[in-house]
Amino acid sequence: MTRRPAGRPLVPAYLSTGGVARPSRPHLERLSVLARSGEPLPGGLPAAELALLDTLESGSLAVVEAAALLRLPVSAVRVLAAHLVDRDLVLARAPIPPAARFDPDLLKRVADGLRALRHRP
Repeated sequence: MTRRPAGRPLVPAYLSTGGVARPSRPHLERLSVLARSGEPLPGGLPAAELALLDTLESGSLAVVEAAALLRLPVSAVRVLAAHLVDRDLVLARAPIPPAARFDPDLLKRVADGLRALRHRP
């Protein structure tokens, strides 16, 4: 009997999305944050969507984090998440934008102030 390679999922990713290749919500990005909405679960949800909902049970996750936990490609998780958002079972929020560039002069003044405090008697 041949053993299955450890890292490969049993079901191909395109089957977990029902053959859908693109999410219904194109603004859902890799770093979008997903959370359960608290709505009761309807019957008949596909196994992959239930697995995504289970991973969100303990709190919010980014799409890439959920993909890693589910061992699915990010593209597949985007499709699954978009379908759950459409059904109001999952809330999605845009990723937090990167911070503006810091002011080097401000950092120098803070470091000088900390050094001055350290050398006080």
